[in-house]
Amino acid sequence: MKPWFVLTLLLISNQATTKGAACVSRFINPLTDICWNCLFPMTIGSATVVPSHYPDTNNPASPISYCPKPPPIFMQIGLNIGYWEPYALTDVTRVPYCMVNMGIKLGGANQQKMGGRVTARDSDSSDGGFYHAHWYRYPVIWWLQLLQSTACMTTDSFDIAYMTEIDPLWGDDELSLVLNPEALLFGNLIAQLACVPEAMLTASNTTLPMDALFWCLGAQGSAYPLTGTTNYRDTPIQAGTLIMERLNYKLHRQGMIMETRGEDGAICYQYPTPIPPKSRYRYQMTGPIPDARWCPPLYHHNPLGVGP
Repeated sequence: MKPWFVLTLLLISNQATTKGAACVSRFINPLTDICWNCLFPMTIGSATVVPSHYPDTNNPASPISYCPKPPPIFMQIGLNIGYWEPYALTDVTRVPYCMVNMGIKLGGANQQKMGGRVTARDSDSSDGGFYHAHWYRYPVIWWLQLLQSTACMTTDSFDIAYMTEIDPLWGDDELSLVLNPEALLFGNLIAQLACVPEAMLTASNTTLPMDALFWCLGAQGSAYPLTGTTNYRDTPIQAGTLIMERLNYKLHRQGMIMETRGEDGAICYQYPTPIPPKSRYRYQMTGPIPDARWCPPLYHHNPLGVGP
């Protein structure tokens, strides 16, 4: 199982933030607002059952898996099925506690810290700012019962899994080094120039991101710091995509997201990966305007949030 994210953005101007912005949101219609073609390609072992023009990860060569189980079963035989699952829903907002995908604004501490930029900048500046994000469990395939008896399919109920407003590391670039000390090694020009090939390869939406370049987020920039701070973002859509990708990285590092794929042998259990497998993910825009036509790979440059 390889997941993709559905991303909803509430990205408002700094002027609106300072005046007390409203929390505007909408609920997602799972039938019309989700790219159902993005489930594919679907494979059994290395054989493609349902083809697709989207790139796919490598799958186990054998369609049969043998998974160890506790007594009295000892061994369970199954099929190695590969597909792309709508897995998580993410809000990106400048209004703290604005739950965009729930249509509400929660009460909470530090309401005076409104997100957004922390220093004054010119109105024509292209610099970024600061954003909050919320991570929801969104097992829509399980809800609709589209697939049955898959060991790694998400079977939770809809839930708020993470809120950056209550995370002290999210708002402090220096404090976040506790979570990702390796960031000190990649804050230089040479390391960032190494990200250019990935940005070029993923631009066509026919190539998956390069897992070896774990400090790169393709055309979005650097993975570090793992905070809500952005710099020199061209559009709010691009800034929101960057924040979503960083939050995914952060949750992997914290052991909150597990890996569920493999090239060799059986895929019997989920297992932790502190460095996210970038090629495993796609994303789709569901707000402010839903786009169910396509789902680019993570780190794909899409500043306007539009498809082909």
